[in-house]
Amino acid sequence: MQRRSFLIYGVAGIGAIATTLGIGWWRVDGPGADAPVGKRPLPLTEMSFRLTDHEGKSVGPQTLLGRASLVFFGFTYCPEVCPTTLSDISIWFDGLGEDAADLNVVLITVDPERDTVEALAEYVGYFHPAIRGWTGTTSQVDQATSDFRVRYEKRPMEGGGYTMNHTSGVFLFDADGRHVSIIDYHEPREFALPKIRRAMGAQ
Repeated sequence: MQRRSFLIYGVAGIGAIATTLGIGWWRVDGPGADAPVGKRPLPLTEMSFRLTDHEGKSVGPQTLLGRASLVFFGFTYCPEVCPTTLSDISIWFDGLGEDAADLNVVLITVDPERDTVEALAEYVGYFHPAIRGWTGTTSQVDQATSDFRVRYEKRPMEGGGYTMNHTSGVFLFDADGRHVSIIDYHEPREFALPKIRRAMGAQ
C-alpha cells in the first residue's frame, strides 16, 4: 500500500515537473515566448530603421558606418539611468583623448511622444557635444528597438504621468557595423574604455 502511494505521488510529482518545464519552454523558447531579449543586435548593415536627429536631419544605420559607434536607448524625462549613462559617456570621451573624434555616440529615444527634435537638442546639449539625439514616430522607434533587440515599456506613475522602462546597456559597433560588445550600466571606466578601444580597432 505504501509502495503504491509512493508510486502515485512519484508519478504526480514527475508530471508536475514536466508540466512546469513545458510551460517554461513555451514562455522562454517556444511559441509563447516574448520578443528576444539579451540577444545580439543585428549588424548595422542589416538594420532598416529611419529616424531624425536633434538637428532635424534624416538618419539611419548607414549614418553610423565608417566609424565605431556607441548607441544607447533612453529618454529625456529619465530620472537616473539616462543622465548617469550620458555623464559616463562624456567621461569616456575625455579618457579617449584625440581618439574620441573617431567615434559616433547616439542616444535613441524610447519616448517619441515627448522627445521631439527640440527636446532632444536641449537635452543632449547638457552633455558632451559629440553626443547625438535621435527620435521619430512611434513606429520608427519600434523598428529601431526591434533591430537592436531592445525592449521598452511605458509605465504609468502614481499621481499621473508616466515613465519608460527600457534596456540600459550601451551597444558598441565597429566601423563596419558589426556588434562588438555591450557596456553595462555603471560599468567602471577602467572596463568601459578597453571595450570602446576594441570597437575602434585600437589596442
